[in-house]
This record gives sequence, structure tokens and C-alpha cells, in this order.
Amino acid sequence: MPIDVAKAVSAEPRSTGLSWGHKDIQLYHLGIGAGVPATDPEELRYSLESRLHVLPSFATVAGGGMALAGGLSAPGVDVDLAAVLHGGQTVELHRPIPVSGEATQTSKVAAVYDKGKAAVIVLRTDVADADGPLWTSDTRIFVRGEGGFGGERGPSGRVGPPPDRAPDRTVERTIREDQALLYRLSGDWNPLHADPEFAKAAGFDKPILHGLCSYGIVLKAVVDTALDGDVTRVRSYTTRFAGVAYPGETLRVRMWQDPERVHVTATAVERDEAPVLTDTIVEHT
Repeated sequence: MPIDVAKAVSAEPRSTGLSWGHKDIQLYHLGIGAGVPATDPEELRYSLESRLHVLPSFATVAGGGMALAGGLSAPGVDVDLAAVLHGGQTVELHRPIPVSGEATQTSKVAAVYDKGKAAVIVLRTDVADADGPLWTSDTRIFVRGEGGFGGERGPSGRVGPPPDRAPDRTVERTIREDQALLYRLSGDWNPLHADPEFAKAAGFDKPILHGLCSYGIVLKAVVDTALDGDVTRVRSYTTRFAGVAYPGETLRVRMWQDPERVHVTATAVERDEAPVLTDTIVEHT
């Protein structure tokens, strides 16, 4: 079997150094659609170095990090890349991310679950700097055809449907035609998001948007409209990638707000509300 579960889970954690500065933050923010309108004071917090704050989803690209690739290169993991999907992502913040920093990233395979026709690899990453823990992220990697090995099924990853009422907020975010080309400069060079021929060979009509780009677009929408524009209020952010989005489309983001969490869905307007992000929760102060 390509995945040696015991070897993967028992392997020693791997540590690497991370560093980032204001240009990395600004490039990431522009990659998820920030900066429009360019002179809007609220957008300048994402684009102008003298006013900069850091959207917590930056954790997924800090240091050019590619957690998905890290999980697939772990000891005991040898799978067909064509069978791999990014199933879900969680980032838990221990304190606000600084505009520049140096930190140590420690990663390990936390679990491998048997979903029958597929396996789910959970890669856990802890990041800390000289002042202590910064964030913890869980990347859930779905590998088709690798289940059925008799392992634990694990949690469903579902948080249930949204509250049975109309959403408290609904906003739309346009994905620019060049959004994936800009976002990939933060470290995800997969040609699926840029090369039309590669995308067609993978079964898509054209290049698709990175799932983590949608992840950032949606968190920014929540922060800007439900959390008074205050990135420091975010405690954790989790989602399940339910479908793809394409550059040029419009994301419709619906929010149901409770005192300490926002339940969110994101759909593609032009494709009859096709789901993009589901089981999405932003926990906040």
C-alpha cells in the first residue's frame, strides 16, 4: 500500500525556518483581491506598508510554505499526485501575525484516516518565534483510491448546515481574471492554476483558482464586514473545499453571525450557486 500509516504517523516532526516581510504580506493580500478601490482607507490596511495589518490566512503561505507538498513528502507517504485533492484547511491563531518575522515551523502527519474509497492525511504544523507560539494549522489531504486499509474513519469534518434563518450578511467578491496568476507568486506554482493545457489534461475547461486563494478571499470578506475590519479578532478559521472557483467568476459569501463565531458558505454565482467552501467557521473574540 502506498501509504504506510504507522511510519507516517510515528515519523519525527520536521522543522524548518520561516521568514517574511511586508512585501510578502502585501503580495499575498493583492493575490486575494485586496487593494480595490486602491485609495480606500480600509483597503490601504492591506496594501500600504505604513498602515499594514496581516490577514490570518497569510499563515498558509508564510515563508512560501506549501503544506500540501509537505504532507505528500512525509515518510511513509507515496501517492499518485493525480489522485490528490486539498480537502480542508484550519488555521488557529495564538496571537496576531507580525508584519515581519522569523519563526520555526514544525510539521508532522497527525493522522491518516480511512474513508473507504479514499484516505485523508492530516498534516499538522506549529509555528513559533522567539516570543512563543504564533499559529497552528491543519491541512487535510484527500487521496482517492487509498482507503480500505482498515484504519480509523476519523471525524467527518462537517460542522453541520448553516442556522435555519436568512444569513445576517451576504456579500459578493469578484475574482479577477489574473487572480490565480498573482496569487501563485506567493508560492503555489502548480500549473493547474495557470496553464490551460495542463488544466484540460486534469479535466478542467480552464485553469482553476487555488483553493487557498478562495480561503483568503472569504476570510477577508468576513473580517471586513462582520468583524469591523479587525484582523486581530480572528481566533481560528476552518473550511472544507467543496468545489472549484474559476478566475473571472463571482463568489457569493453568506454569513450567519453568533457572538463568538461566524458560519460561512461561499458559492460561485455564475454556476448556479455551485459550492466552493462549505463547513466554514470563523471563531472570533
